[in-house]
Amino acid sequence: MSMVLLRQVPVDSPVHRLWAGTKMIAAFAISVVLMFLPAWPVLGVMTAFLIAIFAAARLPLGTLPRLPWWFWGLIALGALVTAPGGGAALLRFAQTTVFTLILLTVSFMIAWTTPMGEIAPALARLGAPLRRLRVPVDECAVVVALTLRGLPLLLEEMRVLRAARRLRPKTDLLQRATDNQLVDILTAFMAVSTRRAGELGEAITARGGTGQLTARPSAPGRRDALALALVFTVCAVSVAITLIW
Repeated sequence: MSMVLLRQVPVDSPVHRLWAGTKMIAAFAISVVLMFLPAWPVLGVMTAFLIAIFAAARLPLGTLPRLPWWFWGLIALGALVTAPGGGAALLRFAQTTVFTLILLTVSFMIAWTTPMGEIAPALARLGAPLRRLRVPVDECAVVVALTLRGLPLLLEEMRVLRAARRLRPKTDLLQRATDNQLVDILTAFMAVSTRRAGELGEAITARGGTGQLTARPSAPGRRDALALALVFTVCAVSVAITLIW
């Protein structure tokens, strides 16, 4: 699976120019509607809406991930396990699968259209009211931003470690018998993660500390209000169609 899932696709579009907090609020609204009313009309409306957003964002088709064979194999296995329950059980399984894919796509749309540097300031601004309750909003925003920024690097390191391990010669039968791939890779991965964390901490300290990650000014504008109005309208229409249906 390509790690374009966690990176911005550099395309100029109205969706890319929206404030990061607007996209988070929209994703939250869609998630709430799907969570409390995961009916087929809602799933259909949300799928059509996401397709429209994908087109409005001018994202190339290559942005869509190429899911591995085992992913589809697990879905097929789940369908086979559910099949003895009858058509209603299969329909419910398909509904759950579509529900999960929509939620994942909503999350990926934020990553595809938003620079990672805008995530922390947006989270800090959205969580500003929680500061009165002494919630460490800035610290939480920094953790989320660093996690999103560091995860692709760590996964890339994992690929390198696995490739290097395959190239290691194995001539001794005893070595092959006692070899534990999982333990070796996890040990190397922990060492690489520790080294990356140290380097990242030194870089952040040299640039003024973690406060700089949330200090970037960010605020919604008129287009963000229109975008949220559109999202709330779509959510209301999908709920209304389901209740009427």
